[in-house]
Amino acid sequence: MKTIFSHVTFISALLAAVSIFGQPRPVTSAQEKKIPPAPEKFAARYEGGFIGYNKKQDGTLKFDDDGKRLVFIAENGKELFWFPYNSLFVIYADEKSVTSTAGNVIRAIPLPGAGLGGLIKEKRRYLVIQFEDPDTGGQGVCSFRTENADLLESVIQTLATKANLVQRGEAFYRPKQMEKQPN
Repeated sequence: MKTIFSHVTFISALLAAVSIFGQPRPVTSAQEKKIPPAPEKFAARYEGGFIGYNKKQDGTLKFDDDGKRLVFIAENGKELFWFPYNSLFVIYADEKSVTSTAGNVIRAIPLPGAGLGGLIKEKRRYLVIQFEDPDTGGQGVCSFRTENADLLESVIQTLATKANLVQRGEAFYRPKQMEKQPN
């Protein structure tokens, strides 16, 4: 009798615990972490996507609030191209894992086990901008490699705020304006 009572007590406690965890919870908003504003200028490597500029090159991206645009400045200090804030319609971060230069060098050494150098990876982070070119009316996707994830996150947040974009997941977009149809 004592064992039956202990089994019933144990099963009751187990069912009570399971039923408590199975209750619906009120939806709580996720705690948004404070992202510091991006610097006015930051180093970036242009990877391609803008009409007329096919060569990858290092430079600086600058927020030009007076002109309401994001400007890419080459290493020689010359403005190459810019994106007016109102021409941006999607921005997001992208990340790729690639074999590092050191990994490729080690992998090429003709020694047993040197092939493991191909396992040395590094993450490259990109700012991806989908835009409409105001000069040609065409659309494009442009990407810039940035230094680290924190800088990229703050740049995306700052750019989205300045361009009045709406967040969806980890990306920001400009909602389409719905045309009113006559009844």
